[in-house]
This record gives sequence, structure tokens and C-alpha cells, in this order.
Amino acid sequence: MKDTVEPYTTPDGRTIGGVLMDMRNITLRFGGVEAIKDISLNIREGEIRAIIGPNGAGKSSMLNVISGFYNPQEGEVWFRGEKRPPMKPYQVARLGIARTFQNIALFEGMTVLDNVMTGRLTHMKSNMLAQAIWRGKAEQEEVANREVVEKIIDFLEIQAIRKTPVGRLPYGLKKRVELARALAAEPKLLLLDEPMAGMNVEEKEDMSRFILDVNDEFGTTIALIEHDMGVVMDLSDRVVVMDYGRKIGDGTPDEVRNNEQVIDAYLGVAHD
Repeated sequence: MKDTVEPYTTPDGRTIGGVLMDMRNITLRFGGVEAIKDISLNIREGEIRAIIGPNGAGKSSMLNVISGFYNPQEGEVWFRGEKRPPMKPYQVARLGIARTFQNIALFEGMTVLDNVMTGRLTHMKSNMLAQAIWRGKAEQEEVANREVVEKIIDFLEIQAIRKTPVGRLPYGLKKRVELARALAAEPKLLLLDEPMAGMNVEEKEDMSRFILDVNDEFGTTIALIEHDMGVVMDLSDRVVVMDYGRKIGDGTPDEVRNNEQVIDAYLGVAHD
């Protein structure tokens, strides 16, 4: 498959490239329930792509299809110009797709540093015996991975808590640690499942800044689910709207904001 979408430059100077992820006519069923009903959407290289909709719309199910937790009964998943066969999540991670979770999934008893280091697992080539002996290539590999992790810790401004067990941290910092772990995998596509959920205003501002910085400085393509409409409209290049498993809107924030079907289904604002 050859991508025919032309790259363009955003007003803030970022380059949006061709299609990185292409979801074609995706249908996902759980028994007799269709969580996703014949949805097509794409994610372009370098963009911030938001997926929004009411609770139960199928947003997390779509993210789970992208990350390999679910395999759809119908439709095709294309990544970097190639059709992706059914895969396990760890296989998808090796392709360059990382994610955070709606409910924080960290190792509470481990330090921040050790949690972030687990994000490097897909880059570790030495077997368990070599890592236990920690000599030669295994030692070199550990040092190289540690350098990557330390840079991410500095980037996300969590140096002061790097040796702190995650279980002792407040909620907002745990969210940042989870973002750090995902970034440690050096993903081509970063999936964020409600990164602002449960945060106060200050924490949301910090997370928004880091998401923009990750996209700008690392060039990471980002797809996110988020209920805070202010955050969505400020961060996103394009927004897809789901309702009852169907796609009801897709476009720029302004286009989505003025879509009457979206207003009825999601924003709850009456119109003439």
C-alpha cells in the first residue's frame, strides 16, 4: 500500500506526514454486542489524534484493537504501510506502539527508575542468564538502556523522585511515571488512555505541556482518549468522535466542535 496523503506543516511549524496507522472497516464484537461497528480512521505521522465520545462509545475498545489487546472480527489494521496480522500485545509493542492505561498500571513496590526501566524490555536482547551474570554485552546493554531512561526522567522533570517507590507518590506523579515508562520504549505511536483523568488543573497543565513536548521534540505520533474537551481542542490536530460504537465525526477541532451530530451526542448542547 502506498500512502497518497501529502505531508503538510502546521501553523506552529510541526510536520504532519503520511498515514502511520490505518484502521479499515473495523468491527469488534463481544458475544452479541458490537463494541465497534464498521469504523475506519487513520493516524498520520507526527500528529496528535484524539478519540472522544460518551462513556461506552467504544473508545477504549478501539485503543485496545490498535495495541493488540483485541483482534477485530472484521476489518484490517495497517501500520507503516503494511497490513498487520492478528498479534499479541507484546508483538505490537515490538512494532513501535506503546501505551498508558486509564487505570494506572505500575509496579507499586518498585522505584520510579525501575518502573521506567521496564519500558526498555523490548530493546533488551540479552537472555536472563546473561543479565544475571551482568558481564560483557549484558552490562553494556544495561548501561545503554539506563542512559535512555535517565534522559526521559530528566525530560519529564521527575529526577527528585527517581529512587522513590511508586506506591508513595501522589496520583498526578504516578501518571507522569507511566508516561515515562511508555516513552522508554521509544514508540513510533504513543497511545494515551485518558491521561488527564483524576487530575487537578495544575496537573492537567503539566501533562498537557509534556504531551506537546513529546510530540514536538521527540516527533512521536500520539493518539489519545480524553474526556476534557478543553484539553482535546487545545492539543489535537484531528479529532474522531465515536458514539455507540459508530463514528459520527472526524476532522479538525473546529470542524468537530461545529458538527451538529457531535453536539447532540457528546456535548449535549441544543441547537436550532
